[in-house]
Amino acid sequence: METLSPRTNRKFKDIGYYAEQQSNYFLLPFRFHRLNDDKEVLVNEVGDHLVVPLGTAGRIIQRQLSIEEDADLYGDLVAGFFIAEQEVPALIDVLATRYRTKKSFLDQFTSLHLFVITLRCEHTCHYCQVSRVTTNKDEFDMRYEHINKGIELMLQSPSDYLTMEFQGGEALLAFDKIVYAIERTKPLAAKLEKQVTYVICTNLAVLDEDILAYCKTNNVLLSTSLDGPGFIHNQNRRRPGNNSYELTIKGIELARKWLGTGNLSALMTTTNLSLDHPTEIVDEYFQQGFRSIFLRPVSPYGFALKNEKKNKYEIERFINFYKKALHHILDYNKRGEFFREEYATIILKKILTPFPVGYVDLNSPAGAITNVILFNYDGAVYASDESRMLAESGDFTFRLGHLDTDTYGDIFYGEKAQALSEVMVNETLPGCSECAFQSYCGADPVHNHATQGSVWGYRPTSTFCQKNMELIRYLIELMDGDPQTRQIFEGWISQRRAS
Repeated sequence: METLSPRTNRKFKDIGYYAEQQSNYFLLPFRFHRLNDDKEVLVNEVGDHLVVPLGTAGRIIQRQLSIEEDADLYGDLVAGFFIAEQEVPALIDVLATRYRTKKSFLDQFTSLHLFVITLRCEHTCHYCQVSRVTTNKDEFDMRYEHINKGIELMLQSPSDYLTMEFQGGEALLAFDKIVYAIERTKPLAAKLEKQVTYVICTNLAVLDEDILAYCKTNNVLLSTSLDGPGFIHNQNRRRPGNNSYELTIKGIELARKWLGTGNLSALMTTTNLSLDHPTEIVDEYFQQGFRSIFLRPVSPYGFALKNEKKNKYEIERFINFYKKALHHILDYNKRGEFFREEYATIILKKILTPFPVGYVDLNSPAGAITNVILFNYDGAVYASDESRMLAESGDFTFRLGHLDTDTYGDIFYGEKAQALSEVMVNETLPGCSECAFQSYCGADPVHNHATQGSVWGYRPTSTFCQKNMELIRYLIELMDGDPQTRQIFEGWISQRRAS
């Protein structure tokens, strides 16, 4: 009778097992992940990665490397802080400095402050996450006393560089309130020696030259939405006359005339209709003069969930859409054009550089509170824009306080903020703590709560996790398999065209 080999278990060995191992090197903290059928990737504590043949991690851990026979690999592992020849590496302070640099986005705390200046809007976008109201209901505009208190709290931030972003509804329907807020902020910020960047999120439908003249004089940036060609954009973003696309394109041209190309950005949202047209969407952005595109799925919050037929899809479908669009973008670059995908660029900065990024969804601790705060039109204060979206559906889990009653300390350091801080660090979350891509990813308790009913989340079924793990893996695989693609990606980071 055939004898079965003993089953290998995955339990942790006792510390004595490792102490008894005879080896010429010591292990430093690193994680690993299968890249494909032939290779795996090792990632150290500061995000340096090394692509190696499948099974290499096991050989390293089991002390099977030979200095003579594996000289090149051994040298790379030592130089990359995966292993060390002394129990405490001589350059441990360098590793500590690099780790501190990766987390330096925490140094000045909250920089982005969102002001929901109105809920009024003349669009009825089917993926809108908030409870918009008709254009005549100005009681849903932010009150002056709430604007004043929001500015006061914003200027108490330790950060010397602040962003004041006005959202809606359609923010330009309350342009008088925006002007008031900017004019009040300018002298106060100058007195405190703080630099403030002003941004208006707008669909451009009500944009005119008087608004643009003010924006030009005061260096106000515009952010808009463009979901693709007209047949996609007009289906996604409904308005009377079914001419949202036409007004958006007209607004883009007018804004560029007044402000220049660099002061207007656009975002797209992927709906079920979008999933079938990745190349057309990419082409639309390029043809409209944009040299970047941010491919993002529908947010699983608020009223966007009510239209499941148009907005609900499996995350695998978005990943396939993303990959097709990414390859089309790479084709533009291989023809000599500079054109980048913004989400990939954010991830690539975390993979290829020692510096932090300001994108709140991929930060640990999470960007909610630490990087961004939101002042709602009614004076309520939320941990993020997504938190506000949940509140519009009656879920106030992430409401931190109110401008009428709470101080800066109450909001930023109160019991709610402290409770959230426990689930904002992916280094301590089950499933994240041992993930190879931990240093490239983030923690998102709002997404966890909205999709899984727990701020802690459950990684095996998390769409946030599924999306990021596959996209990170895929970007590393693309770089490893094609030097030209790696050169293009490096150009995206440095904003230069690949040669």
